[in-house]
Amino acid sequence: MALIAEFRTLARPDRHILEIYDADAYLSDSAAADAAVQHVVAGNGYHLYLHSLQPDIKAQVIIRIWDSAQEPRQDSEGTVPVALESETGVLVVGQLTYGPAGEMVLPRPGLYEGHASWTGREDTAAYYAEILRRIDNSWSAEQIVQAWEQSPVQERYLLDLWFVRESVDEDEL
Repeated sequence: MALIAEFRTLARPDRHILEIYDADAYLSDSAAADAAVQHVVAGNGYHLYLHSLQPDIKAQVIIRIWDSAQEPRQDSEGTVPVALESETGVLVVGQLTYGPAGEMVLPRPGLYEGHASWTGREDTAAYYAEILRRIDNSWSAEQIVQAWEQSPVQERYLLDLWFVRESVDEDEL
């Protein structure tokens, strides 16, 4: 059970959504995004959506690739099984309006399965709501941004994935 690769980035959950997708999977999937509202993380095989409870404080996204299947994390607020196929071998962590927050080059293209887990989601949302209650007309845009950056908690999404198989060429089906 060795860790093969790890990628970390901070991303703003614009409109409460972060995305993880294959570099060639440009089309969004509103049904999967809607499912993420209920399940926190949902996808369609090429695109994962992570649903935050707030839209402005950057969340940490960690993608780890393992050499074999892993047990779901027990120290998280929640976990769901995920599958993500990457024909290019490059995963993008996207922010809806702001574009990519980063890219991870996978050890090889193909189908990866695993678990998505999260921590700090509700505490970050509570801090966000508290700041919104305190903001008045005397606050500048810079002060608001500074308040987001000084959050005492950090929302974190962790994907623990392992390789399952090579991608299947659609022409071969």
